[in-house]
Amino acid sequence: MQVNRRELTMVLHGPAVFDSGEAGWLMKSIRPNRSVVAGVIARTAAEESHLPVEFCAEPPSAILAQEPGDAFLVNRGRLEDSGYVFGDIVAGRLDPRRGLVQVECSCRTVWVWDGGDSELGEYLAQKTGYTVKKAQSSPQTETKTRTIRGCIPGEPVFVNGIVVGTATASSVVLSAPDGMLKCVAGIEPKSHGIEKLHHRELLDLTSAWCKSGILRASGAQHAGVGRGRGRILVIDHCGHEIYRRLSGEICGVLSIGDDTTAVCAHICAHRGIPVFGVVDGDCDGIIEAAYAPGSVVVEALNERDDDLGTEIAGSLDSMLHEWSAWTARMLQALKGRVRVVVDLQGSP
Repeated sequence: MQVNRRELTMVLHGPAVFDSGEAGWLMKSIRPNRSVVAGVIARTAAEESHLPVEFCAEPPSAILAQEPGDAFLVNRGRLEDSGYVFGDIVAGRLDPRRGLVQVECSCRTVWVWDGGDSELGEYLAQKTGYTVKKAQSSPQTETKTRTIRGCIPGEPVFVNGIVVGTATASSVVLSAPDGMLKCVAGIEPKSHGIEKLHHRELLDLTSAWCKSGILRASGAQHAGVGRGRGRILVIDHCGHEIYRRLSGEICGVLSIGDDTTAVCAHICAHRGIPVFGVVDGDCDGIIEAAYAPGSVVVEALNERDDDLGTEIAGSLDSMLHEWSAWTARMLQALKGRVRVVVDLQGSP
C-alpha cells in the first residue's frame, strides 16, 4: 500500500490512548511524520509519556481540517459505541468532500467516514492489524439544541469545562436560545455549575466544548518540586484553560472551585507546580486527585468558594511571590473562615 509517509499526520485525542500505551505502539507501527495531541488532559498524559508529540489547543476537527496532507484521527473511547459516536461528531464537522479516517483503539477498527481516503484506511489497517469499516456521519441540521451522545447515567456533563449536571440517560439534550443554558432532557441539572457558566459569557452551543464522563481514569505522575518564587496564576472555574496561561515564571496556582482545583492540581502535579485551592465541597469526582509538594487546599466554611476565591485573587498583584511565604500568610489571614483539607507545605 503506497502512502506518502512524509505527509502522514496522526492526531491523538484523549488521555486514554496514552495511558493504555497504544499511542507509543501506534507511533512505532505506523511511523507518522507528525503526531499532534488534541485536548487538555490528553496533553498531560502525553507529557508524562515522553513521546515525541506536538500540542495544539484546537479541537480534533479543527486540526484535521488544517492539515494539508494525509491526516488521521486516533481515539480510545470508554466503550466501543462511544468511540463510534465521537468519530461521527468529528466527521460531521469536516468538509464532506474530505471525509475522515479514524483509528479507534477501543474496538480495533479503522473507520473510513463519508467516503474518506480508503487507501489510507487500508494502509493503517495493515500496520495495526485492525479491521477497516466504512461509515456515514449523521446529517448536520440547523438546530437550537445540542445533543451529547454516548453518555453513561450518573456521570458528569461538561459545558466549556464546567460541570452543569449529571447524565440520566445515554443522550443529553441542551439548549441555549438566548445564550443561557437550559437542560432539556437526559440530565439532572447542577444549578451552581450552570450559574458559574452564566457568569463567564453568553453561551454559543454550536461552538461550545460539551462532553460527559470523567476526564481521566489514571492518576498523574509527579515530577518533584517546581520553582519557589515567581508569579501566582489565578484559575477561576476554567481549569481547561490552564495550559494557555502557564509560563516559566509561574511558581504556583490559585484555583477557585472544587473541580477546577482537581483539574489544576492534576495538570500541575507532573510539572511540580503547587496549587492553593479554594473549594466548598461540591466536587464531582471528575479526575483523580494529585498534588505537587507545597500544595494547600482550603474549604470555605460559611461562604461560597466563588466569593472567597475572588477576594483572595483581588489581593494578588503581578509581583513575584515566595510561594511558601504567601501560602502561610493566606492561611493566617483566612483563619476561622476555612478548614484545611490538603496541606503539603514543607513536603519533599
